[in-house]
Amino acid sequence: MLFFKALLFLGAGSVIHGVGDEQDMRKMGGLRNLMPFSYSVILIGSLALIGFPFLAGFYSKDVILELAAAKLSPISLFCFYLGSLSAMFTAFYSTRLLFLVFLSEPNGSKISIFNAHEPS
Repeated sequence: MLFFKALLFLGAGSVIHGVGDEQDMRKMGGLRNLMPFSYSVILIGSLALIGFPFLAGFYSKDVILELAAAKLSPISLFCFYLGSLSAMFTAFYSTRLLFLVFLSEPNGSKISIFNAHEPS
């Protein structure tokens, strides 16, 4: 069930190792062509985390939000709105992760970007 979170942690470790132990996402960018396997792993994990249909995160979020909305009590409706808001924030920061690390222009030192590699 939580395989996608483990996938994201492994993908993040792969990227951190590949760019010379740099952990600041703002100093990365343009790694999609340099690290295509890590990009695909993090893309799949992020899509599952944000609840993309037919992936694991979709079913877990769907059931939680559906049960919260079905009760129709003030507390359960509050939980539904809070869960929906947190799902939107999750989609925002997952998209931000993909954009800053893989899709934007390189913003860090040229040495770490040019030496980026997939781990063995």
